[in-house]
This record gives sequence, structure tokens and C-alpha cells, in this order.
Amino acid sequence: MSKKSKREEKIRNNRTNVSLRDFEALVNQYGYIKEGRKHPQVIIGKRVMTYKKENPVKSVYVNGLLRMIDGL
Repeated sequence: MSKKSKREEKIRNNRTNVSLRDFEALVNQYGYIKEGRKHPQVIIGKRVMTYKKENPVKSVYVNGLLRMIDGL
């Protein structure tokens, strides 16, 4: 397994304790991050989701990101 697939499996197995670094790395694997005024935006394909920069990232944002990835 590559580093990218290991990171994704780690996040899928433990959605409550995801570091900001791992979250943003997974976003950059499938799309990109656009910095907004208050909160950055995750853009994957035509889908957009805002999130709050916290460490660890809240599970709501992680679940939303994984749903966006699964929808590809």
C-alpha cells in the first residue's frame, strides 16, 4: 500500500481523531483547498464544502469529505 492509501484507510477507520495535516493532505489528493475570508473551502470536482481549521478536525467535516470522495 502507498502512503496515500494508508492515510485514507487510517482516516476512514478513525473519523473522530483526524489531524488537520492528514485532513488537508487527503483533500489535496482528490481536489484542492481554496482559502476563504473566514473558513477555507474544500473543492472536489463540482462539490464545495467549508470547514474550520481546528486540530483535530471535527468528525462532521471528515464525514462530509469522505462522502464527497465516495461520490466521485
